[in-house]
Amino acid sequence: MNSNTFRMPAAVLLATGAVVLLTGPPASATGGTPAGGEGKSGAVVLRTGLDVGLLNKTVHVPLKATLNEVSAPAKAEKTALTVTLDGVEGNRPVSVLRADVATSKATADKTKAEAEANLAKARVHVPGLPLLSLIEVEKVTSKAVCEAGKKPVASANVLGTVTALGKKVTLSAGGPTKVEVPGVGMVSLELSSTETTSTTAAAAALRLKVAVNPLNLNVAQVDGEIVLAEAHCESPKGSAPTTKAPEQPDIKTQTGTGTGGTTTAGSGTTGGSGSGTPADANLAETGGGSLTPYITGGALTLLALGGGALFLTRRGRTQ
Repeated sequence: MNSNTFRMPAAVLLATGAVVLLTGPPASATGGTPAGGEGKSGAVVLRTGLDVGLLNKTVHVPLKATLNEVSAPAKAEKTALTVTLDGVEGNRPVSVLRADVATSKATADKTKAEAEANLAKARVHVPGLPLLSLIEVEKVTSKAVCEAGKKPVASANVLGTVTALGKKVTLSAGGPTKVEVPGVGMVSLELSSTETTSTTAAAAALRLKVAVNPLNLNVAQVDGEIVLAEAHCESPKGSAPTTKAPEQPDIKTQTGTGTGGTTTAGSGTTGGSGSGTPADANLAETGGGSLTPYITGGALTLLALGGGALFLTRRGRTQ
């Protein structure tokens, strides 16, 4: 079984001072797209942001750790997480998570970004409670998909039974479920949350708010948050391929003869006498068209014939 081991120094704070939890940012969807054109995605199996107060001193030790946190393109399949904290449990490694399956995967390119996290048969512990699991789950999954030109999708599921502080829990989508054990503390469990915008998606299968006071192994209290199976993504900058625009009809110049006419789609003819085609525009510009010589010749011929007829008529009268 693989494991990650971290050693964290003690941060000494005044008892009356404010204690700031060094928590990792929860899964969230925010606007904006990556500048490089490719999408972005990431996943993590477990994220802790806890503050551990020691019993023998006025000190607080931050427990900020992750298991199988990846950013695209990457994947991880480690199944155990241990953390060593100064002054806690005799400076021995604290087993935070043990699981049969703990995988995370993230991919991204110019068309799609996708991330997912899976956890099965998992047991989460906190310092001071080595024998009692903070929570046990059968299976939790989260997935986020951001495809160019499409609405991002996020999903999260908690499958099978869930046990918190030794008690079987029935989770509700209507709000957090609280489990309290006298002399130990309280755990608030929030079921499967998702969030999407026009370009981003995020999901977290299970979120726990922890407040326990074990008074054991030099641990006075543990407060903070734990997130199981978290995934998020951002859509690629480019838009999805669009269908080709229909081609415009090929409009050809036409000449018209005769009188009258109706408007014809694509022909450019209009009602009225004479031609209504672009040839009329040439006629208006130059003062003549292709029929002008024939019309002029015909008029001169008629004029000559009329003159001849008039001459013969007058000559007959004078005789």
